[in-house]
Amino acid sequence: MSETKKSTFEQQLFKAADKLRKNIDAAEYKYVVLGLVFIKYISETFNELYEKLEADEYSDPEERDEYLAENVFYVPEIARWSHIHNNAKLPSIGETIDEAMEAIEKENKELKNVLPKVYGKANLDKASLGQLIDLISNTELQAENEKSKDLFGRVYEYFLGEFANAEGKKGGQFYTPKAIVKLMVEMIEPYKGRVYDPACGSGGMFVMSEKFVTEHQGNISDITVYGQESNQTTWKLSKMNLAIRNINSQFVSWNTEGSFLKDAHPDLKADFILANPPFNQKDWGIDILQDDARWKLGVPPNGNANYGWMMHMLYHLAPKGVMSTVLANGSLSSNTSGEGDLRKRLVEEDLVECIVALPKQLFYNTGIPACIWYLRREKANQSKEVLFIDASEMGYMKDRVHRDLADEDIDTITQTYHNWRKGVDYEDIKGYCKSATIEEIQKHKHVLTPGRYVGIPDEEDDGIPFEEKMADLSVTLKEQMEKEAELNQEIKEQLSNIGVNL
Repeated sequence: MSETKKSTFEQQLFKAADKLRKNIDAAEYKYVVLGLVFIKYISETFNELYEKLEADEYSDPEERDEYLAENVFYVPEIARWSHIHNNAKLPSIGETIDEAMEAIEKENKELKNVLPKVYGKANLDKASLGQLIDLISNTELQAENEKSKDLFGRVYEYFLGEFANAEGKKGGQFYTPKAIVKLMVEMIEPYKGRVYDPACGSGGMFVMSEKFVTEHQGNISDITVYGQESNQTTWKLSKMNLAIRNINSQFVSWNTEGSFLKDAHPDLKADFILANPPFNQKDWGIDILQDDARWKLGVPPNGNANYGWMMHMLYHLAPKGVMSTVLANGSLSSNTSGEGDLRKRLVEEDLVECIVALPKQLFYNTGIPACIWYLRREKANQSKEVLFIDASEMGYMKDRVHRDLADEDIDTITQTYHNWRKGVDYEDIKGYCKSATIEEIQKHKHVLTPGRYVGIPDEEDDGIPFEEKMADLSVTLKEQMEKEAELNQEIKEQLSNIGVNL
């Protein structure tokens, strides 16, 4: 299947599923659809191994330990897709699926309290539910055999994005647009080590890290993911998302207090940190965290958690680690409540490596302009310098309200950063990128807005002399004015024909 066909397949599947939504909110319906996609996935994976074990005279296909040994979820008979599909047209199908979810959780402790049990609800039309099961059954989800997991992963990921779009502001709480995640991962290259996201949403940073490792012929077992999420339903989405990708989510935690008030990984020192925390979060708990060990560079203000998130991540960064976090553009220039002092310390201690200004309209939940900060403890070739990249004019409008970054844009930014880090084939480009010294940043009073450093691109000279351009423009203007006079006369005549005189 080509990429175009894959995309079309996912789009068609989502459109068909969305038609069956009827009067249910997207926020609620996503658990119905994603839960079914998940159960179809684990049934497919289970069946593949079941058939292999059945063909082996020394193996028992109903022996649970056989599946544990292969890192495959054991699916009891009442939870297998064939059983669900056979009951799809019965009025009791909702209860059948809820029982299946409970049976899977009982057999697989890592899924305990994760799967949705919403199918028996009165507001869910059972005929539509049966049609949805038929739809998922009749897809090409079995077509790729060994690659079926990748296809399920893509379907799950695509559906997450579409539901985030449908939910708007609320959707942005669990989903970071794929292009931004890809850019962050491609730039910091998490090949091997501990990957941490303290505001992990539905797990997109981890999924993209796994993709990066496999696409670069690495071993997925070389990375371990650590995460934390305060919204329980979002955490459940992430656990399913990671399970479909066969990523161990043992260290992806949920608690209502969140990363500031109840740090789930207090001793973690991560090699790679990737995050898109809430922008400009207010009343985040600093009033009871004044003496916390995380504020080594200073205490962040209560009215805005941007620098709180940055200090939290920096505290968890290993000595040779790198972190990448999305923040609102205000973080680059604000001097409110000591934020300017914190930014100054980050710069003076040579922790800021790169700042990327992003285009507007990339996010589902906000129109606030955003940027990506890259912090590194050991900057090797580029100590005492910061790379500024202005990507604010990049990308394309994928619909009326949302912009996206093309793969070529991501490649351009990534290559610029890697060349700069290596000190090979890098040069400042006016209007796009600039390697600025700490002395230059001091002159700008530690404001880190890329536009201040990269400048405005020079307009290309088309080689046509000014006099010649003016002569051509004058001729064009004269012709347009004559045409305007003709049209005005035509309008007067038409109006006079109906008795209206101007």
